Amino acid sequence: MNITYQITPNLSTEDFIDILNRSTLGERRPVDDLECIESMIKNADIIITAVLDEKIVGVARAVTDFGYCCYLSDLAVDASFQHQGIGKKLIQKVREQLGAKCKLILLSAPAAVEYYPKIGFTQHPSAWVLDSTKEIL
Repeated sequence: MNITYQITPNLSTEDFIDILNRSTLGERRPVDDLECIESMIKNADIIITAVLDEKIVGVARAVTDFGYCCYLSDLAVDASFQHQGIGKKLIQKVREQLGAKCKLILLSAPAAVEYYPKIGFTQHPSAWVLDSTKEIL
């Protein structure tokens, strides 16, 4: 397989939704909310795609300050291409865009909890999330 990895800042909403759905990450992303998806793309600092025969088979989307931390907000690989190193390579390509001291942070999809320790991530016990529908008390 000759997969190419490229920085893709102008990823179309259609292509992004398509790869999210083919990876099953679409189950946990607002794929029916085009305004939100457009904002996710427009405001990302890094978008890397994995492309095979002009078809996107993977994507990594990140928000970062490039020096201290990088939130890897989406890592999606087409389900039929998983377990071939594409996700790992996408993460490596994101890291190439970052400063030497910049750490990667992510929230794992439930099905990927076992994946991240295998490639070197350590679990952090105190991540917190405030949903947009919740009030700050």
